[in-house]
This record gives sequence, structure tokens and C-alpha cells, in this order.
Amino acid sequence: MLLLSMLVSAANAQVTVTELPAARAVVDATGFEGTVLVYDLHNHVYMAGHAEHIDDIFLPASTFKIFSALVSLETGAIADRHAVIKWDGVVRGRTELNTDLDLQSAFRLSAVPHFQYLVKRVGAERMQEFINSAGYGNRDISGGLDTFWLTGGLRISPRQQVALLARLYNGDLPFSDAAMSAVRDMMVTEETPDYTIRAKTGWATLDNGDNTGWWVGWVEKGPDVFIFASVLHANSPDDSFGPARLSVVRDVLGQLGVISQPPAGD
Repeated sequence: MLLLSMLVSAANAQVTVTELPAARAVVDATGFEGTVLVYDLHNHVYMAGHAEHIDDIFLPASTFKIFSALVSLETGAIADRHAVIKWDGVVRGRTELNTDLDLQSAFRLSAVPHFQYLVKRVGAERMQEFINSAGYGNRDISGGLDTFWLTGGLRISPRQQVALLARLYNGDLPFSDAAMSAVRDMMVTEETPDYTIRAKTGWATLDNGDNTGWWVGWVEKGPDVFIFASVLHANSPDDSFGPARLSVVRDVLGQLGVISQPPAGD
């Protein structure tokens, strides 16, 4: 484990990340601290706004659903992306979650209770095995089996998010092709004649008011692939925080000519 961490650190140290002043300005304009990292997969080029923060580590929040969906499919905790996860009967403020949901719907609605059920079905031992095998973040699942990615010990950096997504795109994670294909399909958030976006949001809020907001994923545009991760951090932010996670990425990708503007959806 120590050797793997040393090798990852050495590899990261050798990667040149180009700071984009315009991308930095986009992040600054939100009024929140954070970074946007974009990786041009085929040209092996990393670009960022506030590149000094791409190795800072944060709770993954619901971006972890990418990984937990992979593990759930691989272990048989759920049969496929169309299999149904039963509602636990607890009435919650998000009324769209107060029902049975198939895996794909639970993923796209970011249904925390349904994924908590799946993670508990997988169990701590098997989840730890897959996290270790894939090298996910700091590999720490302390803080409760159904909360370790929300309020517990798990942490991941933007650079690590991008690396994980590159491996998912390339089919180079310790999961079956069927599991990876299903998750890639579930990640589709936007399709146009010019490009497809596959992505997942995340938002962690702690009792002390600390908020971490993510948008991670990739854009497929013809033969080109651009993998991205944005993370914003604030204490008790205003209502602009949630949309800003997405808009900073879209603004930067628009500047790079990867996608069109204006932003679509939230």
C-alpha cells in the first residue's frame, strides 16, 4: 500500500498542469474557493483553474455513487441498472425519493437512501477490498458504513477523480466490462449532435457548516474525450453554491471550445 501511494505521488509529480487564467477567473467569480481540472485524454494534456488545489482532498459525497454503483453491480448487490431498490418507507423532504427506484433512476436522482441500502448490502469488508484494489482516494471508510463518503473518513482529490474516470472510460478498473458499461450509461446527463456528457454531482454538508460541492465526469466529442472535475468549498454558502459546481465546468469547457453555451440544467 505504501509503495502504491509512493508510485502514485511520483507519477503526479511528473505531470505538467497548465494554469488557465480564464479558468481561474471563472472559479474566482463564484466567490467560493475551489478548482476546475480538465484532462484532454487523447493528447494527455492537463489544464486547470487554481491548479494549486487539484491535489487537495475532500469528501466525495455523491460522486462516490459512480464507484458504489460499480461495486454493487460487481458483487451482485443489485442485478443490473434496471433492477429496483425498494423504498425504506421513511418520508423525506425530497418527495421524488419516497418510492421504489431502479438503479439508474436512483443514480440520476442522486438518491442517497437507496445507495446507502446498496452499500450496506455490499458490506464493509468487500467495499474496502474494492476501494483498495482500485486505489480510491485515501481508502478510508471509517465513520459508518452508510455515511463514510458523506461525513466520514473518505477523501479524494480532483486529480484522483479525473484519474478514476479515465480508467472507467478506458475500461481499466477492477470491474467487469458489463458493470463499467452500465455505469457509463447511467452517467449520461446530456446528449447533443456534437457531444455527450457523462457526469455526477456531489454535495457534502457537515454540521459545522462546511460544504463541498463537486461535478465530475467527461465529455465525448467525436474522437476526443475531455475528463473534468470541479470542486468548490465554502462555509454556509448561499443558494448560488449548487449551480456554481456545474457552471464553472461548463464555462471552462465553453472557453476551450469543447461544449456549447449556455449551461443546460442544474
